Amino acid sequence: MKNLLFVFFLTIGSFCSSAQDFGFGVKAGVNISNLGGDYYVGVGNLGSRVAFHLGGVVEVPITDKISVQPELLYSSQGSNWDYGSNGDNLKLDYVNLPILGKYHILQGLSAEAGPVVGFLVSSNADDDQFKNLDIGFGIGASYKLANNIFFSLRYNKGIANVKGENYSGSSQNNIIQISAGYAF
Repeated sequence: MKNLLFVFFLTIGSFCSSAQDFGFGVKAGVNISNLGGDYYVGVGNLGSRVAFHLGGVVEVPITDKISVQPELLYSSQGSNWDYGSNGDNLKLDYVNLPILGKYHILQGLSAEAGPVVGFLVSSNADDDQFKNLDIGFGIGASYKLANNIFFSLRYNKGIANVKGENYSGSSQNNIIQISAGYAF
């Protein structure tokens, strides 16, 4: 966790050293997540898990239209599934570090995309069932009001297989994030 915070602040520092005007903010919202891949095929009906995310953001302008937005988010993810008369709720909690490029389309409206690195910090599954590192790609849009309140919608698609080394098949995180926040 200390290494993650170091990387986050190092990234922010490198962007901020060349930018004169940058902003900090906080955000929170709803996650709608599930696990894709072939690991759970035939196990039952795999469904979405509704949970939350929260954390901090920094926006560093590069030009009038382009900025970089690193974030540090606690994100509760996972999946629900139903197999016969039983069901289960898989909870995977990550600390995610998205580093997004933003293109400001209109006043307040921007499109964003970039890599997302996640570190598994908690799970209700066996310790070896999931890897500690997740890598994905996020794409979305945000809208910032004149009073510094902003809203965003993002889809994070897992690229890395998050199943543990001793498990056959693959599994990737898929998350829709709906957020609201405030920029200082």
